[in-house]
Amino acid sequence: MAEETETTADESARPEIGKPASNLPFIITLVALLMFFGFQTLALLNERSNLGLVKSSQEGALQEAQKVQAQFKVLVTKTSELADQGHAGAKMIMEGLQRQGLGVAPEGGTPEKPPAKAPK
Repeated sequence: MAEETETTADESARPEIGKPASNLPFIITLVALLMFFGFQTLALLNERSNLGLVKSSQEGALQEAQKVQAQFKVLVTKTSELADQGHAGAKMIMEGLQRQGLGVAPEGGTPEKPPAKAPK
């Protein structure tokens, strides 16, 4: 019996080498990461759908703005033609637009290069 207690005391004093470590902290970490990435994925998908709705709601306003911009360009072009013909009011309007940076560039400015013709 004395030998058994000495053997038991010796065994408890020695570190146990063959016992595998618990994987519970690793499993908890993996589950937490999986939940985090799942939540982030759902949040991003929700945000993407919200952005799509916002974009689609702005399509009408964008088309209207492009329509107004095209009308303004036509108006400026016609006013520029009148100013070139010598109309005093049109010249005054074009000068005002030039000061604001909205008018067409003067013809005497930097001439545009004509497109190069492709060799035959």
